[in-house]
Amino acid sequence: MPVLAVDAYTSQEWFDREQEQIFSRTWAFAGLAEDIAEPGRYIAVQAGLNNIFIVMGRDRRLRAFHNICRHRGTQLLRAVGNTQRAIVCPYHDWTYDLEGALISVPNREREFPDLDMACLGLSKGSVDRWRGMLWVHPDADAGSIMDWFGEVEPYLGPHDVDGLVEPKKARVEYEVAANWKIVVENYIDGYHLAHLHSGTLAMYDHSRIESGFVGPHFAFWEPLSADYLRNVERNAPYPLVVPADRAGAWVPMLFPGIGLAETESSWSVFHVIPLAPDRTRVVIRSKVAAASSGAFLRQSIRSYGFWRGRTRGKFEGDSSDPLASGDFTAEDIYACEQQQRSLRSPYFRHGPSSLSGEAGVRGHQELVREWVEGSR
Repeated sequence: MPVLAVDAYTSQEWFDREQEQIFSRTWAFAGLAEDIAEPGRYIAVQAGLNNIFIVMGRDRRLRAFHNICRHRGTQLLRAVGNTQRAIVCPYHDWTYDLEGALISVPNREREFPDLDMACLGLSKGSVDRWRGMLWVHPDADAGSIMDWFGEVEPYLGPHDVDGLVEPKKARVEYEVAANWKIVVENYIDGYHLAHLHSGTLAMYDHSRIESGFVGPHFAFWEPLSADYLRNVERNAPYPLVVPADRAGAWVPMLFPGIGLAETESSWSVFHVIPLAPDRTRVVIRSKVAAASSGAFLRQSIRSYGFWRGRTRGKFEGDSSDPLASGDFTAEDIYACEQQQRSLRSPYFRHGPSSLSGEAGVRGHQELVREWVEGSR
């Protein structure tokens, strides 16, 4: 039986405890390494109850600070941008340099005659880079990110993330009318792949999934189907990014909600962002081979023979129907939202959980329970 009760997916109180106990205490995905490539560039990210920004200093070092002016607490920076030489509070123009030191206070001599500016630098967080991604932690002394991800790294794909490129318009966002845990559980549910995605993910051999927890993270790998693998260089929708003899799908879920989709021809990060007990934002950013547009066109033409007719949705018909769209993400969103709706019914009861296919779901629920209850 599932570990968590229904109210873990519906109540504001439980949601607030997750924000405090989980998302405010773990490493949060902030962006890709190339997002901050020059001094003054910054990214702000919500990490549980904390808004934190990463900025590249004049020395080209990355630093993380809490996005809070030391005067009255106004947030200093918006989501993404370039501060040029300084960080200026929009409320009263208190000004900080790119290294976080307070350097200017308007009317200081008259209004703050005893102010010790050296004690009012920005509060520090931690920033680290791992596998081409930028991560932040609310604590200034969080340590190396390898303390958090080191165990799972051997179970990830052989992709050279820094050597791949993000095409224009490759970033997509979805707002899902479901609790964030339902989205994560769907991601790590191996039982549904051969059923909900029988057409859209038919290129994988779902009977040979290898998965399990490595520390708090869920590792997942499945091989390609025999007919797809037989001529994978031709069948792949994009130029290969891993050797043909290592092709497959590495699809881990990093706790608490950062999925990686690492395939033979692409690499994606699947960022699950809780918004409310019944609302979640999913941001997907993808990278592919650094090849010419001509190479992508030729590969698309080559692969057409395999893909033609194979990616139909679960039901044929109106392409606006998620289950007929041929889009596996649309299929997943539909399933998550339908599950969330059913939780409101007084007749809802948890049913049995499959032995192996849903083992990851039970494991993730147990992790959430432990973190929320403070036993982690």
